[in-house]
Amino acid sequence: MGINRLDFFKVLGLTGVSLAFGGKLNARQTKADQPELENEDQTEFVGILYDSTRCVGCQECEIVCAKTHGLPEPVDEPNPDIVRKTNETRRTVVNLYETTKDAMLVKTQCMHCNEPACASACLTQAMFKTKEGPVIWREDKCMGCRYCMVSCPYDVPKFEYHSSNPKIIKCDMCFDRVNEGSVPACVENCPAEALTFGTRRELIAEARRRINNDPDLYYDGIYGEHEAGGTGVLYISAVPFEELGLNTSLQKKSYPELTKGFLYSVPSIFILWPAVLLGMFKATKNNQNQEEND
Repeated sequence: MGINRLDFFKVLGLTGVSLAFGGKLNARQTKADQPELENEDQTEFVGILYDSTRCVGCQECEIVCAKTHGLPEPVDEPNPDIVRKTNETRRTVVNLYETTKDAMLVKTQCMHCNEPACASACLTQAMFKTKEGPVIWREDKCMGCRYCMVSCPYDVPKFEYHSSNPKIIKCDMCFDRVNEGSVPACVENCPAEALTFGTRRELIAEARRRINNDPDLYYDGIYGEHEAGGTGVLYISAVPFEELGLNTSLQKKSYPELTKGFLYSVPSIFILWPAVLLGMFKATKNNQNQEEND
């Protein structure tokens, strides 16, 4: 069956209109799925508030984390001359920094972003943002591409390069414990109560309460409230966050936000471009047939 040029452009126009409306619908659906609570049926993200002013550097969080997840216990201690980093054998570390207010401690681990770049980059959804809030890695879905490592603005996911059955290692906020109604092991065992578990909304409110009640003690800011679109792990401190080695140059929007426009256009390209090529082929073939008949 042939197709003339007029019919081709009609089909092309209808396809473009349907895709345009489809794109708007997808955008609305995505917006409705934003991390912040918008209706009572949604689950609020949980998170952890870390108060650097309360941390005593006992490393109990590191020790209990290692025990809980079958990893070796730490053998080194916080040292202002060495920046300790998470790796395939430890999910969280405590560091010591010399600041404008003497030496201060800071705990680092996965930030559990509201819209994690690692999960967005993962082709198989092995890196996954749960509805409860923790970002987890699912071994049965991972194909080992390590895009999560490249995309993370906090350089968190680590790969077991020396293992015959390598895994991606990162803090999962003790998701199994959270699912059972408990709290993360580090929070439960912190003797100085530097860690607080709760919904993100509650934690931000608590952070602001502490800052307002003791402005001489706290720096006026909550790290993670807006960084990279907001995170599940939040920080308050006596000094500006860059003095604690935290990255303050991150954008406020989530990193997946940078690619949304492109990703929305990809389905349109895959649907529309074949139709264009088919139409061009049919129109050209019809012209050739007409020329041969003439």
